[in-house]
Amino acid sequence: MLRLYKIAQGLIKEIPVEGDISAAQLREADWIDALEPDDDERALLGTLFSDEVPDVDDVEEIEASARCFTDQDGLHVHSLFLGYSEGRHHTVSVAFILQEDRLVAIRDGELSDFRLLRMRARRGQISCKTPRELLITLMEQKVENHADNLEDIHRELERVSHLVLEDEAADLEDCISQLARLEDSNGKIRLCLMDTQRDISFLLRNLREATESRETLYEILRDLETLMSHTTFLFDKINFLMDSTQGFINIQQAQIIKIFSIAAVVFLPPTLVASIYGMNFHVMPELDWHYGYPMAIGLMVAAGMAPYLYFKRKGWL
Repeated sequence: MLRLYKIAQGLIKEIPVEGDISAAQLREADWIDALEPDDDERALLGTLFSDEVPDVDDVEEIEASARCFTDQDGLHVHSLFLGYSEGRHHTVSVAFILQEDRLVAIRDGELSDFRLLRMRARRGQISCKTPRELLITLMEQKVENHADNLEDIHRELERVSHLVLEDEAADLEDCISQLARLEDSNGKIRLCLMDTQRDISFLLRNLREATESRETLYEILRDLETLMSHTTFLFDKINFLMDSTQGFINIQQAQIIKIFSIAAVVFLPPTLVASIYGMNFHVMPELDWHYGYPMAIGLMVAAGMAPYLYFKRKGWL
């Protein structure tokens, strides 16, 4: 799917398209947003480049030289964005190609960053003069969304922290599952932040003449450093809560084993008495004794109570 946008009077506006998009309409656009383009759309995009349109394998490569580079078609920036589906975060690589008169974005998944940008564009809230400024606006909005996601993770972590450290009736195994999910989300956000740092550094090296744009890029870098420190703090807190949760589970299990151990010790002496009087010897004086049965019962009760009282006095119960 191709969406076309035009920069008019300092604002980015979507170009309404009916039917198939022509090559002329494509060349008039200042921003082309290609979401999961099919073969025909990729062929149409290919008219803008001297080389092939990047495919999924090219975009997913992790080498720095394969993610940020320049060629005859312009500046290529393959940037990681954060997606969300089925209750979990995931990463999506977006291939940006910045030319003199247009910006092309090729992606294989729907992203909240692009939905938000489209919504803001309809309301006339995205101001830019060139495709270069639009790319920087996208990066700035991406970092802001990462900050919002980190705030959400922190709030969720505070809730889980209350369950682990203060709620005695909390399901600790469920808390471990929640902590694992938060750790995974925090790790993916950190990966996106690290990738964005590399993208911003690349843009700073290649946009030397754009003074105002460079100032914005430096501000984004400072924000990234702050967010990276925050992800480190979240990792430390998640690890602390994970260790605490496992410790509490171990304490609960040890308490259960302790109860079974004490029960075994308490019932061992009565079992010994019952075993002695359960023998089938012919010569056992107590068998003919009128008070033999009450005496055996009393002896078993006394033998069971003695270790219980001893443990109680020692404070083991």
